[in-house]
Formats: sequence, C-alpha cells, structure tokens
Amino acid sequence: MNLLQRINWIIWIMIVMAWSACQQGPSSEALPYYDSADFTPHWIGANTDTLSNFHQIAPFSFINQNGEAVDENTFSGKIYVADFIFTSCPGICPKMMKNMAKLQQAFENDDDVLLLSHSVTPEIDSVSVLKRYAEKNGVEENKWHLVTGERSEIYNIARQSYFADEDLGMQKSVNDFLHTENFLLIDTNRHIRGIYNGVMPTEITRLIEDIRILKAEG
Repeated sequence: MNLLQRINWIIWIMIVMAWSACQQGPSSEALPYYDSADFTPHWIGANTDTLSNFHQIAPFSFINQNGEAVDENTFSGKIYVADFIFTSCPGICPKMMKNMAKLQQAFENDDDVLLLSHSVTPEIDSVSVLKRYAEKNGVEENKWHLVTGERSEIYNIARQSYFADEDLGMQKSVNDFLHTENFLLIDTNRHIRGIYNGVMPTEITRLIEDIRILKAEG
C-alpha cells in the first residue's frame, strides 16, 4: 500500500468513526435526564429498563393559592416547570416571577404544560398571601400553582427531589434557609429533564424550546 492509499484509508476510517459517534451520541432533539445535585446529564433511551429505577420527583401534597390541594396527581401526564420563591423576596423573585409569566404566556393554551412555584417561607406565605401575590403577577388558575405547606416537607422535596440547593455536599436542616434561582423542567413521569437560570431571558428562551422538544418526545 503506497502513501496515498494509506492516507485515503486513514481518512475513510476517520469518516466512519465520526459517523458512528453521531449515530450513537445524544441527539440534538433529545433531552438528558438528571439524578444528582451536580446535574450531570444522563442520555437514556425512553423505553429502556434504566428509567424504571431512575430518580423521580417524590410524591407530595401542598395547598395552592386557591386553597386547593395540589399533589403529584395534579401533574400526572403533564410537563411542568418548578421553582422556589417567597412573596417578600425583594431580589431575584420578581425576575423569576416575570420569567415564569413568560412561560405561562408561551403555553397559555397548552393543557399539557403546567407551572409550579413553591414558597420557601410557608409560615408567612399563607393561602391568602399567595392569592394576592398571584393576582399581582397575573397567575392563571389551573395553569400556574403557587403552593404552601409544611416547611419541612417543602424543604425536603426541594433538596432531595429537585436538588434545589447551591451548596453541594453540605448537610443542611430545615432551619437553613433555602433559595435558588433555578427553574427545573419535569417530564410526564416526574423525571428532571432540564435546569435553567430563572433570571436570565436567554435561559427562558432555551427552556421554551426544550419544552417543545419534550412534547415532541411524547
């Protein structure tokens, strides 16, 4: 084999390897799954056995701004975006509410997409307080749930299910205040499929597109 033939052979091998990698790698039209606080992405086929034991948002039960019970069954078969706020927050919460409102508008007529905001000061954010806050921020009933409940239950699901704490590896109690600017995209089987900075407009644009990708996934 002469030098030219060897070069052509090497080029051909490289093309085959690149094609194979593209075939086996994650698709641009697929979203990863997440199961830890460091948000390492896992690319898993939708119908594989791996998903049967993969991390899910735990069952929950809270009360929304209308005094209605909201639990995991409220979101059964739905895609939803979750975050953690408090009504007296003067800093990032108004920006987060504004950006969540953009999601509400983008999927206003789509019954398959819901929004869920948890209060991290539930002892202050009663149903009536959440109701006024919802009205102030243009929250649509049955589309966007602002929920309150037992502080221990909210903090537990925030840290254990949504990984909504920014101090990785540190043990915290219910007395340690929790607040994060993350929005989390949850699929119809309560798997985490995306994490976004809730105060950045570009991240909201990306989130809207990812919801559409998730809907196409079925």
